[in-house]
Amino acid sequence: MGALYLRGGKCWCKYYVGGQPRRESTEKGKNQKKLAADFLKAREGAVATGAPTPPKLDRILYDEIRGDLRTHYETTGRRDLSEVDARLSYLNRFFDGRRAVSITPTLVTDYVASRQASKTNAGSVPSNRTINIELAILKRMLRLAYKHGKLLRVPSFDMLKEAPAREGFFEPHQYQAVRRQLPDDLRVAVAVAYTFGWRKSEILSLERRQLDLKTGTLSLDPGTTKNGEARTTYLTPDLRAQLAEQVVRVEGQRKLGRIVPHLFPHLKGRCAGRPRRGLAKLWTKACKEAGVPGRLLHDFRRTAVRNLERAGVARSVAMKITGHKTESVYRRYAIVSDADLQEAARKLAGTIPGTMTHASLDSPSVNAQNS
Repeated sequence: MGALYLRGGKCWCKYYVGGQPRRESTEKGKNQKKLAADFLKAREGAVATGAPTPPKLDRILYDEIRGDLRTHYETTGRRDLSEVDARLSYLNRFFDGRRAVSITPTLVTDYVASRQASKTNAGSVPSNRTINIELAILKRMLRLAYKHGKLLRVPSFDMLKEAPAREGFFEPHQYQAVRRQLPDDLRVAVAVAYTFGWRKSEILSLERRQLDLKTGTLSLDPGTTKNGEARTTYLTPDLRAQLAEQVVRVEGQRKLGRIVPHLFPHLKGRCAGRPRRGLAKLWTKACKEAGVPGRLLHDFRRTAVRNLERAGVARSVAMKITGHKTESVYRRYAIVSDADLQEAARKLAGTIPGTMTHASLDSPSVNAQNS
C-alpha cells in the first residue's frame, strides 16, 4: 500500500508500480491531507487497473529523451547510430540540461539562429538542408517522448526553405575528359560511378570477391550501403572488360607477399595493397585539367539517374541499381539538364505549326518554293 509523508511543507506520496517504489509530490500543503489522500488513491487506482501513471513531466530533461531516441534507433536499426550521433552533437550543445517541456517553437527558432551563425568543421556556414535534418531528428525525438508519456504534446515548428537541388551533370565528353586525367585504376572506379551512380564509399570499399566476371555481376554487401540493403547489378560489356583489366592490376600485387582482397587498392608507394580511403587531390586536379573545375564525384550519381531515365529503364529497376530507397529522393536527382532543354526545343521546332527544323529548311521542296 502507499503512504503519505511531509517534505518541505508539502504532502508527498509513495506508491508502487511493478513492485518498484515511486515517490511524487501531491502539491498539497500539510493542511490539505484529505486532498493529498485522494491524489494517492487516484495513483493507486491507476496502478491497479494498468493505466499509465505519468511522471512529473517538468522534471524530464532533453538528455533523457535523447537517450530514448538513441535506444529506439539502436533496437530498431532504422538509422545508422554514427550518423545520428553526428547530427545530435549540434543539438546537444544547445539543448543539453534543458527541460523537455521547455522546447517550444520559440526555443527551436533560437536554435536555428545559433546554427546559422555558426560554422561547420570545414569553416562553412551550415546549409538549410543540414539544419532541417537536425530539426527532423529533434521532431522525431519529441514525438517519441510524447508516445512514451513524457510530453503532453508535440510542439509544432516550421522547417527551413531549402536551396534547389544541385544540378551538376557530366556530359559524355566531360566524363571522358576527366577520366583521361586519372590513373588507370581510378578510371575504372569512375566508370562504375558514371554507369551505376554508386557512391564513392561503396566503390572504393569493393573487394575482389564481390566481382563475378563469369556471370558479369558486381555486388554490394548488406550493411555496406547507405540504406543498408545489398545490391547486385549486371555489368555492361565495356565495364566488364575494364574490371577484368583491374583484376589483373590487383593480382600484380602478389609480389607484396600477402593477399590483397580489395578491388581498388593503392598500387604504388608505401600504401600499396591497402584500400583507398579517398581521392580528393587526384579528383580536383583531374577536373581542373579537364576544364570542369569544381565538379563533384557525386555528380556522377545524378548523371547515372538521368542516363537511366533517358534509356527508358523502369524507375523501380533504376532505383534498385542506384540504391535509392524512396522515389522522392530519386526524383531530386532526375533533374533536367541544359542539354535536355535544348533537345526539347529542337523537338518542338518540328511539331509547332508555323515552325521548321533546320533539316526541313534545307530540303529541296522548300528551296524550290523559295526560288
